[in-house]
Amino acid sequence: MPILSLADADLAYEVTGEGPPLLLLHGLGANAATWQLQVAAFAPRYRVITLDLRGTPASRDRLHPQGPFSIPQFAADARALLDHLGARPAHVVGLSLGGMIAFQMAVDDPSYFTSMTIVNSGPAVVPRTFVERWAIGVRQVITRLAGPATFAKILAPKLFPKPEHAALRESFKATLGANDPKAYLATLNAILGWTVLDRIGGIALPTLVVTADHDYTSVASKEEYLRLMPNARLAVVADSRHALPMENPEPFNAVLAAFLREVEQGGAAARP
Repeated sequence: MPILSLADADLAYEVTGEGPPLLLLHGLGANAATWQLQVAAFAPRYRVITLDLRGTPASRDRLHPQGPFSIPQFAADARALLDHLGARPAHVVGLSLGGMIAFQMAVDDPSYFTSMTIVNSGPAVVPRTFVERWAIGVRQVITRLAGPATFAKILAPKLFPKPEHAALRESFKATLGANDPKAYLATLNAILGWTVLDRIGGIALPTLVVTADHDYTSVASKEEYLRLMPNARLAVVADSRHALPMENPEPFNAVLAAFLREVEQGGAAARP
């Protein structure tokens, strides 16, 4: 993979295809390869850009390889890559942590965007209930004591529960398990307490919020923040979980492709 060398980090990225830029931002503990089914589907029409976030095995923070990290820092890295490639503005798609990074980018400088697609994510991670605090605490404890590989074994069957998901489960465990435990924990800590909820009302970009019907957070929670945004709409993909683009790529790709075409034709507008 090519490397973008910044003042403090070396970031691995990949560019496939030609056309309007399409930046794909992965989730916590994942890497650019988790978008392979989207790269194959969209490269015939788009210049698809994937990035391994700093702190993952292929993208090293030279000054602080094990953190601390922050969402604004990840957002600055993504902007630097788009600048480096001359790929501004771009369609930006973010899954989970990648969606948080996209939100941060959008409130900081929307000039980097043609459109924004948020997948199973939101503009804040501020636990409000005991159950939410408990879930986060368990993840922190398991990661700190046993490492990402052990947590991956627990999480994989929940993300990919069907018999036909066996290969996806093994791939997920290998990817998450390859992370440095301290760097992974530093990325998890970067998420906790982060919020731009009070700023999303100013995002006028064409925005698609995609959610799986069995995501960690409910469809209603996405509808709640979506109402604050003037030019956003919601799409729900049935029989799907948090790792939607990997688990159920065909319906996800179809929803995303339709939205991108509408944006490019000048027809994407606020939800009806």
